[in-house]
Amino acid sequence: MSRPFDLSLYLVTDEDLAGPRGVVETVRAAIEGGVTLVQHRCKHGSTRDFVATASSLMEILRPRGIPLVINDRVDVALAVDADGVHVGQNDMRVAKVRELIGPDRILGLSAAQMQELTPDELGPIDYLGVGPVFATATKPNAPDPIGFEHLGRIKAAAGLPVVAIGGLKPEHVEPTLAAGADGLAIVSAIMAAEDPARAARDFADRIARYRSQ
Repeated sequence: MSRPFDLSLYLVTDEDLAGPRGVVETVRAAIEGGVTLVQHRCKHGSTRDFVATASSLMEILRPRGIPLVINDRVDVALAVDADGVHVGQNDMRVAKVRELIGPDRILGLSAAQMQELTPDELGPIDYLGVGPVFATATKPNAPDPIGFEHLGRIKAAAGLPVVAIGGLKPEHVEPTLAAGADGLAIVSAIMAAEDPARAARDFADRIARYRSQ
């Protein structure tokens, strides 16, 4: 299995939301605010661009012990020696991904319903990305929002660490964690923030306060 990792504040990159500041500088600021894991998602550009940005992210994340997970692209993850891969329901089968990346890298899978998950799919993965909890503009073809109650049901049934995603804001930290999630995956609330460090710190502080109760 992969080495230990922390899903508490899981940042998903978005080059459109980062704007002129760029993905790398946005991530650099966000990790100062307390981000614990980064998933790099590249919606535009070439494979060469994807690899270049991922390499730059590795340079700032690895010295800090923060894992980098690559969205969908096993080849990019291997090219930059990333810490893992995250795939969706329409991507490569998780058994094949695990075969390619080996036993030590992190492997995550997106799911909105338990019926999407068979024992064969749950076996090779380390965590589930579950959502959208709320409607979100960052993924136009996303399933209908599932809400906190269904998030809790998936967590209970899966028996795996779960990170919640979809329209989450700082005020959602407490109900998300109370539903059983191990962390929150954030896109626009950090990537589009005027001050990504402050935005990340708001989430991180709320997570810490909840867990200290």
